[in-house]
Amino acid sequence: MTAEPIASRPWRLPGGLPRLAQALLISSRPLSWVNTAYPFAAAYLLAGGGADWRLVLGTVFFLVPYNLAMYGTNDVFDYASDVLNPRKGGAEGAVLPPPLHRPALWAAWGGCVPFVVALVAGGPPASWAVLAVSLFAVAAYSVPGLRFKERPVLDSATSSTHFVSPAAYGLALAGGEAGPLALAILGAFFLWGMASHAFGAVQDIGPDREAGIGSIATLFGARPTVRLAVLAYLAAGALLLPLAGAATGPARFAAILVLPYAANAGAFWAVTDDDAGATRAGWRRFLWLNYVTGFVVTLLLISVWMHL
Repeated sequence: MTAEPIASRPWRLPGGLPRLAQALLISSRPLSWVNTAYPFAAAYLLAGGGADWRLVLGTVFFLVPYNLAMYGTNDVFDYASDVLNPRKGGAEGAVLPPPLHRPALWAAWGGCVPFVVALVAGGPPASWAVLAVSLFAVAAYSVPGLRFKERPVLDSATSSTHFVSPAAYGLALAGGEAGPLALAILGAFFLWGMASHAFGAVQDIGPDREAGIGSIATLFGARPTVRLAVLAYLAAGALLLPLAGAATGPARFAAILVLPYAANAGAFWAVTDDDAGATRAGWRRFLWLNYVTGFVVTLLLISVWMHL
C-alpha cells in the first residue's frame, strides 16, 4: 500500500477542538521552542534581571505563543508549497488544511495578546520597540503583501531576527546596557541565524521553485548559498573573538562553537542544484547540533554568571 499524497487526504475534524489543538501543537514546532525561550531568559538574567514574574512570563511567551505565531502563520500561508514538500507534516512543521487556517491564525495571535499586554505594562519604553520589531518580523516573514520569506537575503535576515530579537528583548526588558561586547554577541548570533536559514533553504530549492517561491537559495543556487553560509558562520566566530580577552573561564572559547556548524555546512561545499536535497542530511545534523551546542552554551553562561 502506498502513502496517499498529503494534498489529496480528506481532512475531517472529529472532536473539533482536540484535532485543532493537535495541529497547533505540531505547527508550533515543539523541538524549536527552546531556541527562542532560551535566548530571552539567558539575556534577561545576564543583563541583571532577577527570577521575577517578567522572567517567567517572558520565557513562557517565547516558549509557546511566540513560536505558534511564527510557525503557525507560516504554515497557513505556505500551504501551497508545504503540500509539495516531503519534509512537512511532522516535527518540522504541520501541513495545515484550509479548514484550520482561520482558527489557527486566531489561536496563534490571540494567544500572544495577554502576554504582550502584560510585558509592555511591566517593561521600559526601550523594550516596547524591541518587542514590536520582533513581532513585526514574525508576521512580515509570512503574511501576504509583505512575505519577506520570498525576498532573497531579506528572508534570512528576517528569520535570524526571529531568534535574535528575544535575546535583544531580554536585554532591554532587564534594562541592560547595549555595550560593545553585548552588540558583538548579538551580531554573532545574527550572522549565525542568517547562515542557518540560508543553509536550511538549500534543501527546499526544488519544492520552492516548483511552487514559485523565491528564497536566498533559489536566487543564488545551492553551491553559492552553502558557501555563503559557511562564511557567515566563520564571520560569527570572528565577532566572538573579543570574548577571548574580555571573558574569564571557558567563556573565552565561545568563538569555536561556530566551527561544527561551519563544518556541517562545508560538507556540501560542492553541492549542485540537482542534488540540493542531499543537504537534508546536514539539516538533520544541524537540528541535533543545536542541542549539543545549547548544552555547552549553558555551561559557558554558568561560568559567566559565577564571575559576575
